[in-house]
Order: sequence, then C-alpha cells, then structure tokens
Amino acid sequence: MASAKQQENMLLTEHFTWPPISLIDDIINAVNEVLYRCTDSFETGLSSADPSLLGFADLYASQGRTPDKDEHGNDLFPEARLEIEEGVLKLETLMENAVDKNFDKLEIWTLRNVFALGRGKGGDEGLGEWVRLGHYENLEPPPKDSKLTPEALYTLRRKLIETQKLNAALVAEKTRNEAQIARLRALLQPSGASKREQRKSTTLSRAPLEMNQQSDGSASFAFLTHTSAAQSLGIQALPQQSNSNTASVGENKNNDKKPTPLTTHTTFTTSQLPYLRQLLASLKPHLSNTALPSNTTSSPHTTDSLSQSKDKEELSRERKVYVESQSKRILERRGVDTRDGVEGVWEGGSRVGAEEVRGLEGLVDGFNRRGKVGENGDHGEAMDTS
Repeated sequence: MASAKQQENMLLTEHFTWPPISLIDDIINAVNEVLYRCTDSFETGLSSADPSLLGFADLYASQGRTPDKDEHGNDLFPEARLEIEEGVLKLETLMENAVDKNFDKLEIWTLRNVFALGRGKGGDEGLGEWVRLGHYENLEPPPKDSKLTPEALYTLRRKLIETQKLNAALVAEKTRNEAQIARLRALLQPSGASKREQRKSTTLSRAPLEMNQQSDGSASFAFLTHTSAAQSLGIQALPQQSNSNTASVGENKNNDKKPTPLTTHTTFTTSQLPYLRQLLASLKPHLSNTALPSNTTSSPHTTDSLSQSKDKEELSRERKVYVESQSKRILERRGVDTRDGVEGVWEGGSRVGAEEVRGLEGLVDGFNRRGKVGENGDHGEAMDTS
C-alpha cells in the first residue's frame, strides 16, 4: 500500500495534471542551460584572445623557452588551447557543483512547504485522505465485483481489440462500397460536356446526342435514363451527388414528392388488383353452370370408337416404319445407297450413287430412242453396236 507521502504526491499530480517534481526539474535544467551558455562564451572569448596577453609569453620567458613563429611572424603557444579547455572544464564543474548544492536545497524546501498538504506533522498528517478534487464531485464508487478477475479483464481487452479491428474493416468496406457506387453512377450519368452540348445545340435532334452518350465509355448505360424513350416512360435520372448530406436529403425529399408517370400507372394498377380479385371470386360460381360443352365430352360409344381408330393408326404407322427399315437394310446389303433415296441397284456389289444411276438410265433411254429411229428408217443410219 502507498504511504501517506506517495498518496499526497499522486493527489497533487492529479490536481496539477503534472508531477510537482517536474517543475523543480525544469527550473534546474533552465539554470544549467544558462550555465553552459556562460562557459561556452567564456571559452570562446579566451580562445580568440592573444595567448601572450594571457601570460604565456611571461611563462616562456621565465622558463627560458623561445616560442615558434607562424607564417605571419606571430608567436605560437601550443599549450594555450589545452590549458584553456582544462580551465573552462574545471570552472564548469565548480559551477555545476554550486548549482546542484543550492538548488537541491530549493527542491527540498519547495516540496516540504509549497507542494505539500500541511506540514506533515501533528494534525496535518493524513490530510490527503480528506481532500476531494472537483472532478470527483457526486461520484459514487462502484460496488465490488467478485467476477472482475484478471482473466475477465484480459477477455474484455481482447474484445475491445477485435472490435477495433472490425471497425477498421467496416470503414474500409464502406470506402470500397462508396467507390463502387460512384463508378456505377458514372455508368448512368452522362458527362458534363455532353450535357452542355445538349443545352447549346437546341436545334439538333436528340438521336445524335443519344448515340454520343452511348459511344462514351464513361456513361455506357446513360441511355437507360437520359433518352427520350426513358423520359416518356417516366424513368427519372439519378440525383446528382451533393457535397453535404443535408443537401442530398433535401434533394431526395423533393424527388419523392414529385410524382412520375410510371409510378402513377403502377400505383393505379396495384390499387385495382383487390377489385379484380373480388370480380374473379364472384364469377367463379357461374363458370360451372354457364360453361359451353367441349368437343371432347361425348358418349362412351364414341369415345371407344375414337380410341380404337387411334390404336389402328398407331399400329399401321409402326408397321410402315418397320417395313421401311427392313427394306432399307436389305437394299444396303445389296450395295444400294439409301441415303439419297432408292433409285436403282448395281450388281457389282459396291455401292452406287443416285446420280450415277440416273446418268445410266438416261444413257440407256437415249440408246433405245436412236434404235427405234433406225428401225423406222426416218432419220439417219442405225447405230453401230459392234
């Protein structure tokens, strides 16, 4: 369990929305930043000064040393830079020690006297247990729940994560559906250029415009809603998508209020259906009494004779089919081609076509006619058959 001081720190942190120690740390960090800037400026000033003015020339003279010369004839003191860096580092360490010592005292005094609830002694001890912050007003603690276990909390956490995943998936699906709806609307909405051309060219016929809309790939099905035939049927075009939801809702309301011919005809037809059903129900009892006799209703004797005649016709048809099939089989065995009809038979055993048989018959008829003419002696000589 947290101690009284820890509870007090948590209470102050919740009240200020930041821990009290962070304010003191910010103060110390600001002082250290100023300290570092001072030491940097001090080091820059010493490095830019002439080493002889800092006592290095006197040091060389006391030691009997001669400094080196540079290109311009100035004395060089290599030890000057090293001693300046070491001196600045010692000064910085000394100042940091002084800052830490004094500001540690400030931190202790501030935490004990400023960021504290009372003095922490006597009657002020445990004062944090009686303090209620503003956002805790009218807040009742929930009753203890024995079912709230670490396993139950883990299950709730997993449910929350899965719910967030489902929400992200639904948002992505909504975005895809909106894009698909926009593409489908583009198939039914003609382009703006065609609409402007239609307004400008009022003297032109509507047929070329409709052909242009159909040839445009971006509005392949615009003819279903934007042609004269569709307008004559009362098919209204899709409403334009507005930027705001309120505008689209208002437009939909206006479209709903505006009646269309197709809607009117459909509504009237559906309203007449109950009356048609009533008339049909009232006419059903009269159908059995007023129906005309059909030709199929006859006496039993007539029915029997008709059935017998049908049986005879069926038997004769079957016999005819059987005779034809058997005859065709016999002719095919003898070499007659029956695919184009039966015209003759060739005794050689091979199949003979119908055209060949006709040609032979024509040749024989020609020979017979010439023979008859020769016997009568009317025209020419007899044919030499040797």
